[in-house]
Amino acid sequence: MASNNEASDFIKSSVTHQEYHGEKEFQDEVRRIDALATATDTTLESFADLDEKKILRKMDLRLIPMLAILYLLSFLDRGNIGNAKIEGLQEDLGLSPDEYNWCLTVFFFTYAAFEVPSNLLLKRLRPSRWLPFIMVAWGTVMTLMGIVRNYQGLLVARLFLGITEAGLYPGCAYYLTMWYCRHEIQLRQAMFFSAASIAGAFSGLLAFAIAKMDGVGNLEGWRWIFILEGLVTVIVATIAFFVLHDFPETATFLTEKERAFIVYRLKYQGQLRGMEHGRPRVAQAEEFEWRYVVAAFKDWQIWVNIFVYWGIVCPLYGISLFLPTIIKNLGYSSSTAQLMTVPIYITAAILAVVFAFLSDRVGKRSPFVISFLVMMIVGFSMCISSTNPHVVYGGVFVVACAIYPAFPGVVTWLSNNLAGSYKRSAGMAIQIGVGNLGGAIASNFYRQKDSPQYILGHGLELGFISGGIIAAFILVIAYATINKKRDRITQEGGESQYTAQELSMRGDKAITFRYMI
Repeated sequence: MASNNEASDFIKSSVTHQEYHGEKEFQDEVRRIDALATATDTTLESFADLDEKKILRKMDLRLIPMLAILYLLSFLDRGNIGNAKIEGLQEDLGLSPDEYNWCLTVFFFTYAAFEVPSNLLLKRLRPSRWLPFIMVAWGTVMTLMGIVRNYQGLLVARLFLGITEAGLYPGCAYYLTMWYCRHEIQLRQAMFFSAASIAGAFSGLLAFAIAKMDGVGNLEGWRWIFILEGLVTVIVATIAFFVLHDFPETATFLTEKERAFIVYRLKYQGQLRGMEHGRPRVAQAEEFEWRYVVAAFKDWQIWVNIFVYWGIVCPLYGISLFLPTIIKNLGYSSSTAQLMTVPIYITAAILAVVFAFLSDRVGKRSPFVISFLVMMIVGFSMCISSTNPHVVYGGVFVVACAIYPAFPGVVTWLSNNLAGSYKRSAGMAIQIGVGNLGGAIASNFYRQKDSPQYILGHGLELGFISGGIIAAFILVIAYATINKKRDRITQEGGESQYTAQELSMRGDKAITFRYMI
């Protein structure tokens, strides 16, 4: 737990972090701290008097709660159409089943297209400006969804929701890599991603309550779900502008030496052991060059990882968009269906944090990701093989408890294995952007005519999960082979052929870099 002094400083640091009013002053401070961290006489021993765990607690307190709230609202606004459906949206707008599925699908087209541009803008425009800006935009779109009158209006609103929400999750995931090292980041990714699971529970409770406003202002209850949740997003975005911190170099809640320490850790992560043996110090490349973006698009590991991502994200969106409907079609009322989603999501959130902690502790990603993919197969097999409501509900429970720990695992796994700030930015956006096209696919898995057993939907989920397992094993074998080859070259003194600058520019392709398995 954070100390009383840390907690008492929270409000002060949250307000004063905007003190760098001029862009030149802001950039000068970034360069000054970077210079301190990368000075030739700066070593790990230079920071021996600092308490690393205390610094991490301070960072957790200032960063994670706000990010969790942002993502909770994002996931809430993205998936609340599933709650609105069982409260009468489809009937009131006169949507056919196919039209409703298209409204779900089009969101992912624009969502995927705008993720890479958004992530590249994040660092250049500063997180405290860019993330609140896109929040205001999607909150406005969400509010306007509450007044649509037909299929065309809902379709266009979902298209714009995809544009405005595109930058939030990849932005937050990349933002965390600018603060935390790769051996400690999955716990933080899970802490903020578990907000998606809480959003699932909160969405059901909130929809249950808001639907009681049916008739207020001559509006149906489902319209109030969109309107109120959109307005809350805009309000929180305004607060976020003052609360979000940009980079470690400008974090006012850290001392100058603590800031330099955080920057030092990030720039030389994975290189400390080599430095102790007199090998060249290889700092992470921070400057923007288009070749880093091009390198991300050409990197084989990103595209293989996307298949693993699909094996997780297809079930994720299938569950988030259709869980209330699946439960309702088992014979429960709308209100009961909303409430029965709550224990599933709460349990999944707890497991996501627990297993992220274990993954960071052992320094491995693949064993956890693959195990959860197998667990998903068990859950969907229960759903597809039985019509007993209790068995199906249990299967969905198993699936959700595997999805939510697996998702931050697969995102963290790739980010751990991309070196260079802008390559990581582009690579994570490609993974999440192209990967979320799986959401477009999954939104058509559960057709109304297939209810209540949804054999086709569950069967397609099983296919994508199986593909994810195969891709995960391909990554494990490839990473292990490359690491062994680099170990051999390094033992033969191969790194002496390169300068530290050349190794830095090569990023994760440098022979000094080791992939995390």
